[in-house]
Amino acid sequence: MNIYVGNLNWNMSSEDLQNLFTPFGEVTSAKIVTDKFNNDRSKGFGFVEMADDEAARAAISQLHDTEVMERKIVVNESTPRPEGERGGFKKKSFGGGGSRGGYGGGGNRGGSGGGYNRDRGNGGGGGGFNRY
Repeated sequence: MNIYVGNLNWNMSSEDLQNLFTPFGEVTSAKIVTDKFNNDRSKGFGFVEMADDEAARAAISQLHDTEVMERKIVVNESTPRPEGERGGFKKKSFGGGGSRGGYGGGGNRGGSGGGYNRDRGNGGGGGGFNRY
């Protein structure tokens, strides 16, 4: 069974997460989700996979809403996302440049030219109507 664990302390490691669930049964994997754009800082949640569904249910019922490292954690069965659905934001560029036209030249990061949002640190110049 795959288990979602939320509201984790940002200093908690994947090893700490595994150690939290080990007393309930075999843990096949434990992973804290990190932000790769922010020095691999924890996003405050993770997933634990346990081999035995019975042991997983026991862990969920006993660990949900308990305090771990000064935070009340949320523990429940993870449900898979619908096919083709991803979380997060989508990066769009309305720039084009060259022969494609658009709202300014240059493209996403770098390039030259004006366009909207040129003062947002797009690598020196601008380009296009970039939305982040």
